[in-house]
Amino acid sequence: MNRVSNESTPDGRSGASAGGGFRWVICGLLFGSVAVNYIDRNIIGILKMPLSKELGWTENDYGHIAAAFQVAYAFGYLLGGRMMDRIGVKRGLPLAVGLWSVAAAAHGLCSLLSPTAVASFTLPWLSTATHVATFALPLTVLGFVSARVVLGLAEGGNFPGAIRTVAEWFPIQERALATGLFNAGTNVGAILCPFAVPRIYVAWGWSATFYLTAALGAVWLVAWWWLYEDPDRHPRLSPREREYIRGGKPALVTVPAAVPWLSLLRYRAVWAYIAASILAGPIWNIYMFFLPDFLEKRYHLPLEAIGDWTAVFYVIASVGGVVAGWLPGVMLRRGWTLNAARKVSMLCCAVAVTPIFVAPHVPAIWLTVLIVGIAGSAHQGWSANQFSFASDTMPKHTISSLVGLGGFVAYFTGAVWAEIITETLNRTGTYSSIFAVASLMYVAALAVMHLLVPKIQPVA
Repeated sequence: MNRVSNESTPDGRSGASAGGGFRWVICGLLFGSVAVNYIDRNIIGILKMPLSKELGWTENDYGHIAAAFQVAYAFGYLLGGRMMDRIGVKRGLPLAVGLWSVAAAAHGLCSLLSPTAVASFTLPWLSTATHVATFALPLTVLGFVSARVVLGLAEGGNFPGAIRTVAEWFPIQERALATGLFNAGTNVGAILCPFAVPRIYVAWGWSATFYLTAALGAVWLVAWWWLYEDPDRHPRLSPREREYIRGGKPALVTVPAAVPWLSLLRYRAVWAYIAASILAGPIWNIYMFFLPDFLEKRYHLPLEAIGDWTAVFYVIASVGGVVAGWLPGVMLRRGWTLNAARKVSMLCCAVAVTPIFVAPHVPAIWLTVLIVGIAGSAHQGWSANQFSFASDTMPKHTISSLVGLGGFVAYFTGAVWAEIITETLNRTGTYSSIFAVASLMYVAALAVMHLLVPKIQPVA
């Protein structure tokens, strides 16, 4: 019998009314996987300068490593979603976490490579009869590229698997809240990483930082194996909570375990999800990769202050996913339709982003960080509801594939955005036009979603 049946749950109901609260333990597992995911991917950015100095990397060398992860992560999102729909999250999610933890540790093993060794490759498609084209990389760069490719491919399965887990463990009125809660792990990881990694580096060196962060994945795997089982068979799930979970979800049609990708394109909801991923998805990359640079250019801050204000941004951003995830459940309990609750929540997020266009022009840094932080918070809330839109509108066995497809197009669009941002900065030296465009992307995305799916109806 579930021992937490008398506790309150995050949706405002008592544990007794829902039959228990074990589903929130599963949400906690997802939170942990996302936090570890973000720590493992962000660590190399924190160590960029010491790694470049110790291993003799150029900017181009680091660029190759960064690009390798971006491309691998896009494909990992696509293939990871497919894998979760094929084998299920019980096996698929720990497989992804285990693989990326091994890849994280492999970064540390690159310390065994000679910094002066070089790997050369012949490029036959560029060679001629009189000239053999070659491409050379320091062996340490090749090692990091290899590790980053595996890391990106494995980490890409995390979000599709987490969204499918939420669809299996939570009724409709709680899905966005559960998604917002686990998605807050991205911000926790982003805050912990710059705080802990430099201290570990000073104490034990850069290779130890990769080994220790990889060990976090091993701890998570133990917790998953101990606590997770499918909700229909979980021994710790009370009958009342199981009934509550199933009773709050629509009947699901029987579909093949592996749905062909092309067959997804017959759903208007898929096109809506892809459009939103293209328009709004890449905006988060502005904060991840360019916010410190923006603060330095705008306010000429030292590195320590930039780090502090960046941490403040992530603290503010962590709130949005929870609040905007909680809001649809409140609306549904007050009699709103699913269509109205989901879209009004997304509209609130879209409107909250629009003031970002003034961020480059305000005189006080605290106000700039507040405006950008609210926009980041709104993005997290938007993401929680967009992920829930997938589970609202699609059969269960297609959800991970759709989330993977959306992540794939979002990250490739993000790569294009990065090139545009760089060129814009080269030409203008300011982020004004960049933030102006970003302020409109969510409103545009919601408009397209509404045109394609005028009424959200649960899968029947």
